[in-house]
Amino acid sequence: MELTEEISTVADDDLHQNGLKTEMREQVLARRSILASQDRVDAADVAAKHFLDEIQIDSGMCIAAYWPIRDEIDCRPLLISLMDSMHSVCLPMVMGDEVPLEFRLWEAGAPLYPAGFGTLAPAETAPTVEPDLIIIPLLGFDQFGTRLGYGKGYYDRTIAGMDKNPTLVGYAYSVQELENIPRETHDIPLDYVVTEIGVRRFGK
Repeated sequence: MELTEEISTVADDDLHQNGLKTEMREQVLARRSILASQDRVDAADVAAKHFLDEIQIDSGMCIAAYWPIRDEIDCRPLLISLMDSMHSVCLPMVMGDEVPLEFRLWEAGAPLYPAGFGTLAPAETAPTVEPDLIIIPLLGFDQFGTRLGYGKGYYDRTIAGMDKNPTLVGYAYSVQELENIPRETHDIPLDYVVTEIGVRRFGK
């Protein structure tokens, strides 16, 4: 195959995968949007219990979570439980396009401020940390632990540049599961997914 043909084939494959991912994002956004308010509240409480019962958290670990946006499953019940148990918790700050996230330690009672992408994080004076476990919001996941995000690449870019090899836990509603998400070279698979129906573990 000529080099120009090979480049064209790769470009076509990328466009096809991007098109599939766009369709999948629309599909799971629609599924998520029709969940009833009480079902959302119940799912958040039950997912937090599943996480605390089945995800190992060692003493001294720093856990990154997120402040929910849009129709994401609410991880605040889990955040409250973790902080009440004296675990170190941090939240991500968007530093700009094509730039890794910054994780800021959230101390009990400290105020939160706009952190980009509609979410909240501690002030810029808060200590920055590298978490040992990252709870990741997502749009979709599949049986292989592939995560479908919003398409900005913040988490993949951040994790790839970390010194640590953190445990990655997707946090979602069960209706966000998809059959097979195209995985690209930069896509980092999840170790676990936690939903209101339980915990799924994936091998890498």
